[in-house]
Amino acid sequence: MASLNDTLNGYRARAAAWWSVRTEQEQRMLSIGGAVVAFGLVYGILIDPALTGRDKLQQELPRLNQQVAELQALAGEAAQLAANPPVQPQPLAKDGVAATLQANGLTPQNLAVTGDYIKVEFKGVQFAALVGWLDTMRREQRVAVQEGQVTQQGPAGQVDANLTLRQETVAR
Repeated sequence: MASLNDTLNGYRARAAAWWSVRTEQEQRMLSIGGAVVAFGLVYGILIDPALTGRDKLQQELPRLNQQVAELQALAGEAAQLAANPPVQPQPLAKDGVAATLQANGLTPQNLAVTGDYIKVEFKGVQFAALVGWLDTMRREQRVAVQEGQVTQQGPAGQVDANLTLRQETVAR
């Protein structure tokens, strides 16, 4: 620690010697220049970023307040929707399933509806129509594929399919 004090005292002595050789006018000009540089550093490091940040936040505040209001409205709407009981799908009926098949241009080889299950067999149907019918059943009747086997047939896009579907009921 003593060597550090000696080093600092040596620097102070050299600085004092350098300062004492300067004329009074040079000392005044150096003091003013040092004060200007110190003020510039303080302003550039502390004051300007704070003022710029404050202005930026004041410009963004109305937009942020609007977003908060929108989020609160969406949260209220979500709470209302969560409080409502979910809509139960209609029970499956063979006639209803056959009507959706016909609406999608599908003719099943075999169709059986038992409770929450649908067993359907297709021969040589368009794959796109089959997927469209499955999507319709998923959205409207909450039906999911329990088991499925799809095999490609001769013409492009033609398939044979054996599917077992199950209607998912909502429990609360």
